[in-house]
Amino acid sequence: MQNRHKSHKNRNLRTLLIAFLLLFVFGGAAMGMSKYRSVKESVNSSFQSSGVSAHDVGTKLSSKRPISILIMGTDTGSAKLTRDYKGHTNSMMVVTINPKTNKTTVDSISGETAVNIPGYKKASPAPLNEAYELGQAGTSVKTVQSMLNVPIDFYMLLNVGGLNKVINEVGGIDVTPTLSFSFGGYNFTKGVKTHMNGAKALAYAGMNNDKLDGDYGRQNRQRDVLTAIVKQSGSISTLLNQDFINSLTDQVLTDLTFDNLKTIGTDYRDATKNVNEDHLQGTAKTVNGQSLQVVSKTELQRETNVLRKSLDLNSAKTGTIEYVPATTTTTNSTY
Repeated sequence: MQNRHKSHKNRNLRTLLIAFLLLFVFGGAAMGMSKYRSVKESVNSSFQSSGVSAHDVGTKLSSKRPISILIMGTDTGSAKLTRDYKGHTNSMMVVTINPKTNKTTVDSISGETAVNIPGYKKASPAPLNEAYELGQAGTSVKTVQSMLNVPIDFYMLLNVGGLNKVINEVGGIDVTPTLSFSFGGYNFTKGVKTHMNGAKALAYAGMNNDKLDGDYGRQNRQRDVLTAIVKQSGSISTLLNQDFINSLTDQVLTDLTFDNLKTIGTDYRDATKNVNEDHLQGTAKTVNGQSLQVVSKTELQRETNVLRKSLDLNSAKTGTIEYVPATTTTTNSTY
C-alpha cells in the first residue's frame, strides 16, 4: 500500500481534468473555426450542474485563485454516461490546482469511507460512494465538503467502464503493471510494459482485491490507465478526430464548461507539472454488515490541513460527518 503522506513522484499525471480537455484545447491552433465550434459543442454536451453554488467560481477563475475539483469514477455498464444515471462512484479524488504556487494536489478518497451522508439520515452510516446514488453530484459534493471542511468548486464524473471505446479509438495504451495478478481472463506481470486494448485495460483498472492492494490500489491503476490515454492521444491527428472527441465526452458529466476548461488549460497549466499525491487512510471495519473504511478524526484533520493549505485557505477544523461507532454527529462546516 502506498505511503499515506504526499509523494513527489510526478509520474506525468495530468489528472482526469487534463485528459478531458487539454487533449484538444491545446491543439486548438491547428483547428479551423468550424472544428473549434464542434469541439466546444461536444464538451458542453457533458455539462450538468451539481446544484451546489455556495461561492462564485467564475471570479475564482478570472482572478487565477486556487480551485478544487471533485473527480469521481463510476461504471455504468453502458457505453454512454446518461444524465439520469444514479450509481456508486468507485473512485474519488479531490484535485486542487494552485497557479500561484504552481502545484497540484491529488487526494484519493476510498469510496468505502464510512460517513453520515447529509440529507440522508436513514441511509447513514453509509459508504461515501453511495452519495451519488442517493442524490447525484450535488450530494457527493456536499458530502465531501462536509467530511473535510474544504470547498469544492467543480465536479467531474467519468464512466470508467465506457473508456473501452476511448482506448480503442487511440489504438490501445501501454501500461506497466505495479503488481502481478490475473483478472477478467487477463494476466498482468509486475514491471512488464504491456500493450492493452480497451477490454484488457479495464480489467487491469477494475481489479479490487483486499488481499492485494484493495480500493486504493484500484484507484492508482485507474489513474495509470487515464494517464496512458493522455500520452497515447496527444497527437494533433487524434485531437482533430471528432469520433475520439465524441467518445470521450460521452463518458463525462461535469459542471465545468468549455470556457472554464479553456481558462484552466491556459492559466493553470504550469501547476499540473508539479503534482503531489496523497490519500485519506482508513481502517477496515464492519459497519451494519458492510466492510467500510473508518477514518479517524486525526487523519481527517491531517487531510483537511493539506487541502486547505493547497487552496491558500486559513486553517480550520475538519468536518463532522465521519462515522463514529454509536455516535451521530451533525454538519458544521465553514469555508
